[in-house]
Amino acid sequence: MKKNNHDTLFTTPLDKSARFSFDEQVVACFPDMIRRSVPGYGQMLAMLPIFAKRHCNFRQVGTNGKKVSRVYDLGCSLGAVSFALAGEFAPDDLQIFAIDISQPMIDKAKTVLDEHFPTHDINLVCADVCDVVFEPCDMIVLNLTLQFLPVDKRLILLKKCYDALTDGGILILTEKTHLTDEQDDAWRVERYYDFKRANDYSEMEISGKRNALENVLITDTLEFHHERLAEAGFERSLTWFMFLNFASVVAFK
Repeated sequence: MKKNNHDTLFTTPLDKSARFSFDEQVVACFPDMIRRSVPGYGQMLAMLPIFAKRHCNFRQVGTNGKKVSRVYDLGCSLGAVSFALAGEFAPDDLQIFAIDISQPMIDKAKTVLDEHFPTHDINLVCADVCDVVFEPCDMIVLNLTLQFLPVDKRLILLKKCYDALTDGGILILTEKTHLTDEQDDAWRVERYYDFKRANDYSEMEISGKRNALENVLITDTLEFHHERLAEAGFERSLTWFMFLNFASVVAFK
């Protein structure tokens, strides 16, 4: 694979009205941005096929008429979740629907996935995940996606996910979170910025991205995520991964 472009989006001061968006510039440097900005991202991806092997029990029928496990990757960006799953499953085992609202993201993901997994059943769809009509499935992944949705649409989407999952299916929800205690939250946020500094982000880049994401990325507390999952119908959910202010939850149907 070609070397990823370095993330230099916030090396110059931004206009006060600038907002983060998943456009061509972000697509070009997205792998580098994620690697340097999301602690534990690689480990979280690596665990998804392991979870899938436990909970994807071929309860759906694919386009070839054979039994498959259907998986949704909501807010797929460049298709990292699909890539991780396809790398550990045979082409006929999974039917993956990877959905993102950004056409540049979908276009790049298709190029990468077609190159590496041309015979896998991976369907890339440019759409708002809130508008998707789900088919029955074994697994749904919301990887750093819910935090970008309007707050009033989050529970509605989770209820749709719950309804689509078959009994025994799972939802993986990975999010940036905050704490209710202001002192503890401030300490954890500052340690996150230390993580970014250790990954060679400058103070201007850290500040620039923070300003660009204001009112674009809206976090919830980890406790609220569990409460909302319960309200959506999931009787059981647990936090399986946490690194600074990032957490991943598995919810069971």
